[in-house]
Amino acid sequence: MKITQLELFTVPPRWLFLKISTDDGYFGWGEPIVEGQAGTVRGAVEDMADYLLGRDPRQIEDIWQTLFRARFYRGGPVMMSAIAGVNQALWDIKGKFHGVPAYDLLGGKVRDRVQIYAGIGGDRPADVARQAQQRKDEGLRAVKMGAVNEVHYMDTFAHIDAAVARVASVRQQVGDDFSIAVDFHGRVHKPMAKMLIRELEPYHLMFVEEPILPMHNESLLDLKRSTSIPIATGERMYSRWDFKTILAEGSVDIIQPDVSHAGGISEVLRIAAMAEAYDVALAPHCPLGPIALASCLQVDAVAYNALIQEQSLGLHYNTQADLLDYLADPTVFDYQDGYVPVPAAPGLGIEIDEAKVRAASDHGFRWRNPRWRREDGSVAEW
Repeated sequence: MKITQLELFTVPPRWLFLKISTDDGYFGWGEPIVEGQAGTVRGAVEDMADYLLGRDPRQIEDIWQTLFRARFYRGGPVMMSAIAGVNQALWDIKGKFHGVPAYDLLGGKVRDRVQIYAGIGGDRPADVARQAQQRKDEGLRAVKMGAVNEVHYMDTFAHIDAAVARVASVRQQVGDDFSIAVDFHGRVHKPMAKMLIRELEPYHLMFVEEPILPMHNESLLDLKRSTSIPIATGERMYSRWDFKTILAEGSVDIIQPDVSHAGGISEVLRIAAMAEAYDVALAPHCPLGPIALASCLQVDAVAYNALIQEQSLGLHYNTQADLLDYLADPTVFDYQDGYVPVPAAPGLGIEIDEAKVRAASDHGFRWRNPRWRREDGSVAEW
């Protein structure tokens, strides 16, 4: 069996899909994307064609190592996201070839279903109590909300008070038997982060996500020591080498590698195993499309320390298309009692509606994340 073709599809709302085909008729799907930089990642995948065409797609580990090591420059969001999409597609092919879900080839599942959570805004839009209640009514048991918008290194307590009021409104609405995570999104610098985390203590959060930018991870341990709230981070960390220091230092409670950014299924499983050795939980980042979610669930099925799974159904970014729109059988992600069953079909466990993907594909489609500025005119973290 040999790889014969790579096809890329930029589709709404902000996703990039990859189809890898072989001479034996097998094909697999991946989702190599950096949100807002689909064109850049597309180019990186296209550059990999020289390393992929003619290769046996079942040689997944050798292909991963070749794509990572056989070029002098490596790592980072674009290169690792390109590798991630390829890796997902290869596991999809190999599972289909053997007639089993990818998790069977990865050692077999340790769980039958995975708890999920939904994003509900929190910065913009701000009506989070209503959104949280809607998610609870749908059967979910957990949500994640934003914390702040444009803040400076040191800002007024009005920002902190407003964030705390939003969290308080959610807790009051949904009660105590419901999990709330708060995403700082790397927008808060260390002095403000300490204050905000302290003020959020009474609301018994599931975790605080990315309390500071990952480029300042040396400060995570200080923050972790200052609070009883679990600290989570990792969506902007792209390989096991990016995670090793924070794991060794004990500065994180939950890691959140993205299976479409951090080298794919193969690499995220390695990261998960590293984290398990330090008694750190796994909660893969995934505000993306159906291929990314299916890949996450293959990881969650196998990784013992998998805690909870992000997913994008109903996310406020999904204005032109949503998670289920490109699936031939949307019931594969049938959420029940806050959980989703691990897909059991061969490969990644989903069937992409290729006709819909081709019809929606637009090479000129360009999603860009919001660009924020502070009151003084300087660029704010988004």
